[in-house]
Amino acid sequence: MSNGLLAGKRGIIFGALDEKSIAWQVAEKCVAQGAKITLTNAPVALRFGGIYELAEKIGAEVIPADATSIEDLENLLTKSQEILGGKMDFMLHSIGMSINVRKKRDYDNINYDWMQKTFDISAISFHKLMQTAMKMDAVNDWGSILALTYIAAQRVFPDYNEMAESKSLLESFARSFGYHWAKKGNVRVNTVSQSPTLTTAGMGVKGFQEFFDYSKKMSPLGNAPASACADYCVAMFSDLTKYVTMQNLYHDGGFSNMGMAPEVIGL
Repeated sequence: MSNGLLAGKRGIIFGALDEKSIAWQVAEKCVAQGAKITLTNAPVALRFGGIYELAEKIGAEVIPADATSIEDLENLLTKSQEILGGKMDFMLHSIGMSINVRKKRDYDNINYDWMQKTFDISAISFHKLMQTAMKMDAVNDWGSILALTYIAAQRVFPDYNEMAESKSLLESFARSFGYHWAKKGNVRVNTVSQSPTLTTAGMGVKGFQEFFDYSKKMSPLGNAPASACADYCVAMFSDLTKYVTMQNLYHDGGFSNMGMAPEVIGL
């Protein structure tokens, strides 16, 4: 159902890989709510998944961009403004990758070159995007910038590896850059800490299914699905949340406030 919450707004969605991904569903719901968007992902990622299928479905153009490259980000922002007819009103950073996780390196046996790559792709790219967009004056006043994060930024999840530190850095960038962009352009910056979600990336983490089941029991409302997260992102992009900034917003069915759940211990 469309309420026209994003009518007349323009945005960029990073990281839509396939229909399981949160970014994919955010893209669909933004367009359904009246927005015009461009889609982007790293050139290597465009060879996988079905982003061009999504683009055709929602009438959006795909602009390849390595989010760790300032040159690519400048090109993305320039072309998006040309295609959409003006500055951006919202952007979603849905990017994360760990070579250590992919190669099953334990946390106490990390390859540090790979760790730095993780930080650059998964967190520093967020700062690069915001800094580049601010310098280019590519976002309208009262724009909304979101990045997807996870509670491992605050709690220990052993198999999440150095992605935990990456998410901590991502959330810190949202707070710090959120201050500066609010002062300079009334742009708000937040992170959304989502439940474990059955995405292609999520299911690549060791023991994901077991933890997904555990989280479902721990959360009074159960795990929030990708479609519900997409609705939340739409709300955060809309004018209904104009004064929310520098926040880490939990969208996790209540998991983040739980200490013990009877279901987990069999009561």
